[in-house]
Amino acid sequence: MLPAGQRLRGLREELGLTIRDVEAASGRIAARHGSDDFAISPSRLSDIETKGILPNIYRLYSLSVIYRRDLREFFVWYGIDLNETAADMALSEPPKSHITETLDSVMAVNVPVRLDPGFDPRRTANLGRMIERWGLVPLAHLSQFTATKYTYGYIGSEDFTMYPVLLPGSFIQVDESANTVVEGGWRSEYERPIYFVEMRDGHTACWCSLRGDYLILQPHPLSPAPVRMLKQSHDVEVLGQVVGIAMRLDGWRPVASREAPASGEATKAPRRLN
Repeated sequence: MLPAGQRLRGLREELGLTIRDVEAASGRIAARHGSDDFAISPSRLSDIETKGILPNIYRLYSLSVIYRRDLREFFVWYGIDLNETAADMALSEPPKSHITETLDSVMAVNVPVRLDPGFDPRRTANLGRMIERWGLVPLAHLSQFTATKYTYGYIGSEDFTMYPVLLPGSFIQVDESANTVVEGGWRSEYERPIYFVEMRDGHTACWCSLRGDYLILQPHPLSPAPVRMLKQSHDVEVLGQVVGIAMRLDGWRPVASREAPASGEATKAPRRLN
């Protein structure tokens, strides 16, 4: 790929503009905005095109106007892709709640555009293995799906293991680097780590504890799912810790035949995980 300066020169020549033409046009832009920062002298433009000099943001704006190109395209040429904004936002965590308009400039991100035909919404699954193809889709908040540190899971519509903390139909983000079970140290069930595990007959998210060579899969106390004890590395594998959850709090209703029991009441239990 050509350096940004050479690409800018190519645009200028395609439009039939001389360096003096650019100087004159940028001068008019500078006069309109009342700032000489927008002006581009012939020597400066020559340096930008041939010596790799980085133009300031004002001159880059002038060039985008004169060359009839989107300023964001020039940013990409200089190594700044605004479509990475959503992923980079995770690197900064302001302590106070706020409204953000940062993602308004994001045009497209990589998200799953085709899943394996064998995907069954009733069963909990590892979405990382179900994705057949990624593509560019203008949904900025999903760009973190491309992070290699994480895999993503789906809680099946018949999986009530962590109900009501994790509702069936939820999507979860799993930190694959945190695949060692931690024992104790939490003050409440909300601090206790939830793990995403793979068994011979499928996946589930649950609390875990160790007993020798066996891993105990502990459901939420309000869940109808049974406690399970499986041999590690033979019958079960911990894929990682659940670190993010996406689920709807409105509109979710258990199907009559799959209702989880309310506290102190006996209702029809969903199909159990065996």
